[in-house]
Amino acid sequence: MTDLLFFIEVLVAGLTSGTLYALVALGFVLIYKASGVFNFAQGVMVLFAAQTFVGVAAALGSKSPGDFGFLASFAITTAIMILLAFVVERFVLRPLVNQPQITLFMATIALTFLLDGFTLMLWGSRPTMLDIGVSDEPVEVWGMLIRKLDMVAVGIAFAVVTALGIFFRRSHLGRALRAVGDDHQAALSIGISLKQMWIVVWAVAGIVALFAGLVWGAKLGVQPALSVLALKALPVLILGGFTSIPGAVLGGLIVGAGEKLAEVYLGPYVGGALENWFAYALALVFLVFRPQGLLGEKIIERV
Repeated sequence: MTDLLFFIEVLVAGLTSGTLYALVALGFVLIYKASGVFNFAQGVMVLFAAQTFVGVAAALGSKSPGDFGFLASFAITTAIMILLAFVVERFVLRPLVNQPQITLFMATIALTFLLDGFTLMLWGSRPTMLDIGVSDEPVEVWGMLIRKLDMVAVGIAFAVVTALGIFFRRSHLGRALRAVGDDHQAALSIGISLKQMWIVVWAVAGIVALFAGLVWGAKLGVQPALSVLALKALPVLILGGFTSIPGAVLGGLIVGAGEKLAEVYLGPYVGGALENWFAYALALVFLVFRPQGLLGEKIIERV
């Protein structure tokens, strides 16, 4: 029974990590789903949002989560992420309308380094601990030890996923975003403003980046290494599918659980450090046998 509890404990730890990976991957999915652009800058957006929140909170003298300074910092950072969406649309996306996808992809790479440099210039590179009012102490649940912060993070991730799912499927704006993602020219022909849709989707992705930055910042501290999380989101996207919000969640759970179980049970036989590369090996298998992912749309091109 002890071995079974240990296995479940490792599995739960992996699943909680997977939900946090999915939270980062959601930003990629949102922008790719609505514009067909792979936003390489999403990881830096997570760092920028977290650093901005911490900087604004310090400027407002926030001393504890839930006080006026904390809430005002969240509102101000949200407004800044929306402003960033306007800037990206005006100076990056609009001049590149009707350009090849590789051109837009390269533009997001340039945006990555610009935003990264601006973040370091504005807030510096010193790591900062972020307190969101939840301790990282483990609690016993059915004989297993689970950290409180992980449970709250899972709740936040699923709340964000649920809200996005409802937004895309039920709202008029969400359906317009899906139409833009399917065919830019067809969407324009029925009166959908491409400019407005790009602003909306980048703003939503920025707000998702803020949630991801707060959760990861509370776990690991707000530091430049947060932007590296984007690299772990890539296998999540490959497994789940670049166009599927539920796929991002499923891919995150598979990656999180798989890497934890592999590290614990296979690591001793292969020399350890399996957690660092297991997700990429799994993604490579998917690229060979199912490149569209588990829930992604299969694209058929007629020639």
